[in-house]
Amino acid sequence: MDLTFSPEERTFREEVRTWLHEHVPSEPRPAGDGPDMRDYDTSWQRAQYDGGWAGIAWPTEYGGRGLSTIQQLIWFEEYARADAPWIGACFVGINHGGPTLIARATEVQKAIHLPRILRGDSVWCQGFSEPEAGSDLASLRCRGEIDGDQLVVTGQKIWTSFAHVADYQELLVRTDPDAAKHKGITWVICDMHLPGIEVRQIPTMDRGAEFCEVFYDEVRIPLANVVGDVNDGWSVAMSTLSFERGTGFMAEIIHANRLVDLLIDEARSRVGRNGRPLMSDDEIARSLATLKAEVTVLRSAAYRAISRNIRRGAPGPEGSLLRLVHSELTQRIQRLAVDVLGVDALTYRDVREGGLSTGMWMRSYASTMGGGTSEIQRNIIGERVLGLPRG
Repeated sequence: MDLTFSPEERTFREEVRTWLHEHVPSEPRPAGDGPDMRDYDTSWQRAQYDGGWAGIAWPTEYGGRGLSTIQQLIWFEEYARADAPWIGACFVGINHGGPTLIARATEVQKAIHLPRILRGDSVWCQGFSEPEAGSDLASLRCRGEIDGDQLVVTGQKIWTSFAHVADYQELLVRTDPDAAKHKGITWVICDMHLPGIEVRQIPTMDRGAEFCEVFYDEVRIPLANVVGDVNDGWSVAMSTLSFERGTGFMAEIIHANRLVDLLIDEARSRVGRNGRPLMSDDEIARSLATLKAEVTVLRSAAYRAISRNIRRGAPGPEGSLLRLVHSELTQRIQRLAVDVLGVDALTYRDVREGGLSTGMWMRSYASTMGGGTSEIQRNIIGERVLGLPRG
């Protein structure tokens, strides 16, 4: 494992740092989840596009930078250090939908959608999870029936972030109900403005409403929108893993480290009931030291995983270990923040949007559920990393 950077890579880091320093928006991301939020996210995406920084991992023939894995790592690290805005409504298009199209779409589909995604002209959402098919995604039941040159979709999706402001959706539907669970699924581009689509926002306990339910009542989607082959959607959905090789995770680790450092500063400056700094409380000092050690170890483990991924060409199953540790660490950071900040946690804002607050603490509970629960991650670790038999 080589963790040193070449002179060219250090020069690249300075270039990234300078551009971000000069262009990161000074105004905070708007509160709420309406048009202002979408406009902010897409404007920031357009600024990156105009500056030549959009699609870091995308091949140059599709408008990206075509950067090396190490350069991607540097970009994400500096992006986090600059407190650049969360990608927000552009997340699915840039990090999942777009890369999937690059890997598996037709040239016509690429020409239509990739430039719009990179420029921030269109917002995508993900139609994967269902009320009874979340962690076990292969159990999805939203059906798509072929009728001539159209796919007629009926069913429901849930936890679809930004569906209420999205233009397109990467949608998984079951097109062969008699096939095995991972078979008979089709990946299709769904225009969110088609007749028969109803979107309902889901208010959450942190007062957000970016999650949505989406209902499909005989929605007619052209078969030309199918990516890959009909009934081969599972392999299409799995085809985007090699784009970042785990480098995007570094931004989250850098952010977690900044939050811990911020908490340490707060504990040193805030006075407890005994009139002494909170840091003089042995339990708080011990908790902060533990968090600092854990985030440092996590960063080293992430570097090691990325180094392996460079050699293998794609992420390995140990990514589940990093994700599990990070999600549970995030919850402990936010819980301790409430103890340190006290009543100020109700309104405290710093480091990106929210940073440390009761709202972010409540939101942190989603980190051990979204994208595969902690239990699912432990199963993957047991079976694919430790070689344990299936339970």
